[in-house]
Amino acid sequence: MATLVASNTCASLECSNFAKLQCPTCVKQNIAEGSFFCSQDCFKKTWGVHKSKHASTKKLYDPFPTFSYTGPLRAVYPLSARRVVPDSIQKPDYHITGIPKSEFKSRGAAIQVCNEEEIKAMREACRITREVLEIAAKAVRVGITTDEIDRIVHEATIERGAYPSPLNYNYFPKSCCTSINEVICHGIPDQRPLEDGDILNIDVSCFYKGFHGDSNGTYLVGNVDDVGKKLVQTTKECLEMAIAAVKPGARYRDFGKIIEDHATKNGFSVVRAFCGHGINQLFHCAPNVHHYANNKAIGIVRPGHIFTIEPMICEGVYQERLWPDNWTAATKDGKRSAQFEHTLLVTETGVEILT
Repeated sequence: MATLVASNTCASLECSNFAKLQCPTCVKQNIAEGSFFCSQDCFKKTWGVHKSKHASTKKLYDPFPTFSYTGPLRAVYPLSARRVVPDSIQKPDYHITGIPKSEFKSRGAAIQVCNEEEIKAMREACRITREVLEIAAKAVRVGITTDEIDRIVHEATIERGAYPSPLNYNYFPKSCCTSINEVICHGIPDQRPLEDGDILNIDVSCFYKGFHGDSNGTYLVGNVDDVGKKLVQTTKECLEMAIAAVKPGARYRDFGKIIEDHATKNGFSVVRAFCGHGINQLFHCAPNVHHYANNKAIGIVRPGHIFTIEPMICEGVYQERLWPDNWTAATKDGKRSAQFEHTLLVTETGVEILT
């Protein structure tokens, strides 16, 4: 039962009602943020994900104390418990085992040409993905933890009847990726509060009625310096310029030169270890879309192809170093990296941005 206390705003996702009730466990643990509810119904509806907030009061620690981090960022554990997805929501094949068997079986297959029914389904999955990313972006502020952002993403996803694609994909423990400052990609949401001057990438993917959508953006936290702002803006421009070149007959290898030319002109480098990818019923499939010049990407753009472009642009060197969690990829020199991503549909005359 929630307890009557001072007023606040309801913590249930997308409910902004006046709230007087507070979670009793939060009261005991002195948790104020996100603990107020307008009604018992909102409290019960949110409980499955709200209870993970209680773990944040445990003693925080760096799980990799002997690891030579490349920059000032550190992992802050313990991670909250794995978030629950209702039984009523359709799930991908890896949701229990962590192994995307369907992707393994598709290796070496040709690029899928989606039919009208598949395109319609992709539009829905991508619309949901974009909505969830925008909800998460609105929550970005100094002091919020990336674990709290993950909670917001998870709740927004399941409220739309979708499954958060990253959850247990190859054993990834969270519902989205949050990559701060020197982290290039695949950062695991944890208990570190965002700090003034951070840049934060939020990568959201949603699985809806058998299809995946994928999109991400990099956001400024508080007062970011001019170089950081330029890095983020340039990365966004790299994506926009590459998308402008998408049309039937283009070569997948050519987008990388467009991206690298613009990045290097502005004094930045382009990550090579990670690339864009095909996406449909599979989270990742052909084609591979590299973001640097003189790459060996295979394939010609055809109507009905659906894929992502997601350049990762760095302030310093483009090489990466993997954290011991086997997911978080940080720049080798500890300098910042930014990323933007859209899921794209090739049409008869050009491109449609699905996210």
